[in-house]
Amino acid sequence: QVQLVESGGGSVQTGESLRLSCSTSGTIRNVKSRGFFRQAPGKERELVATITPGGCANYLGSVTGRFTVWRDNAKDILSLQMDDLKPEDTGVYNCNIWTTYLGDAYGYWGRGTQVTVSS
Repeated sequence: QVQLVESGGGSVQTGESLRLSCSTSGTIRNVKSRGFFRQAPGKERELVATITPGGCANYLGSVTGRFTVWRDNAKDILSLQMDDLKPEDTGVYNCNIWTTYLGDAYGYWGRGTQVTVSS
């Protein structure tokens, strides 16, 4: 059974940094992308950063230049380095893996980790 587990969340001040990690257990095939989403209270979930198996990364505009996503292929750990954090980065961050097979998409999700940034 596939499980995604996030770690590394916490409470920080504006301008500080955090690193999130997402470890995966189980076998996942036909991966289209891996990434992190976040959801703030009262807001819709939004994509923060994704990376394809080929290493192509994509970022939410407001985090570009501050966040970096990468994957340790040997350890199968997805990481998100978050620098210069702002209060608007506060939310629950979920790890995600999208797969595709014969035209159908399926997503795996972690339970999430809380990130709180105080001004």
